[in-house]
Amino acid sequence: MEHAFSFRRFAYAVSAMALVLAIGTVGFRLAIHETWMQSFYRAVVSSTLTGLDTVPRNDGARIVTIFLVLAGISIFAYIGSLVVEAIARGVIGGLWAERRRRRAIDALRDHYIICGFGRVGQRVAEEFRHVGAQFVVVDYSPEAKAAAEEEKVLFIEGNGTDDDDLNSAGLQRARGLVAASDDDADNLYITLSARAANPELLIVARASNEDASRKLKLAGADRIVQPYQAAGRVMANLLLKPQVTAFVDVVTSAGGADLRFEEIEVTDASGQGGKTIRDLEIRKETGALIVALRKRDGTFDTTPTPEAAVEVGDVLIAAGTEEELRALEQLFAPRETLAR
Repeated sequence: MEHAFSFRRFAYAVSAMALVLAIGTVGFRLAIHETWMQSFYRAVVSSTLTGLDTVPRNDGARIVTIFLVLAGISIFAYIGSLVVEAIARGVIGGLWAERRRRRAIDALRDHYIICGFGRVGQRVAEEFRHVGAQFVVVDYSPEAKAAAEEEKVLFIEGNGTDDDDLNSAGLQRARGLVAASDDDADNLYITLSARAANPELLIVARASNEDASRKLKLAGADRIVQPYQAAGRVMANLLLKPQVTAFVDVVTSAGGADLRFEEIEVTDASGQGGKTIRDLEIRKETGALIVALRKRDGTFDTTPTPEAAVEVGDVLIAAGTEEELRALEQLFAPRETLAR
């Protein structure tokens, strides 16, 4: 079995070298009665094979010299093999890679954090990659680390329940967090820690049942997903309403067809608050279609008419191609941004 590089073995080799120098220093002191510094100097030049200051004057000194030369050859050969092993196994390259990874994470802004990189977390990451969203993964399992390395995603080997690991992932700078652990208790702790550290963070958490869902909501999660419940609903609808379900799956998937759904919040800076859909001429100006309005009180207008007013704080649910949705975002962008 191939063993990983061990810094402990390197430390043992250095300790052995120090012991050899100490023995050589004492030996020269006793054999030729030189000063401690001169004895140490003679031990160093003998064991490192850099040459001898003078020929030893008696047999005792010569025996010490022979011992130092043989010990030095052995120890330096061993240290050399460890260095070659370190290079061959990528330890040195790995340190540079770790520094690059750390700098990349520190540079992230408005990114997402995925806590838990199992089947659910990996699916979330896949959707993020499709839309070009920046994210970093936090997990401690060897399987998650191997999957992250294979997919070349930013990865922190740690636990989302640990505040230090969340901070290492840039929690204060993040836009959102996904608590996707298989354990409800872990997701609960992750949610509590993240909400306490960043009150503005959007948190989506996984729950296995209704009881866990209620607790996660109390802990501060903005949205709760129950994978088994969602899977059951989809499977039932594929039988009852197959075409509708297939269409919704296509348009809501990041890797789906040209038609997409998008949500756009109406801000005061956009200058569009208070106008109706007819006044904004959204269909004419952008080509996108407003399919729903989420009002500030959390209710939905699922069939907005052209006379429906768009207020500051409302969220538009729109459908269209990527170009149409981009034009819609420009329509509701802050006026200062457009002026620049």
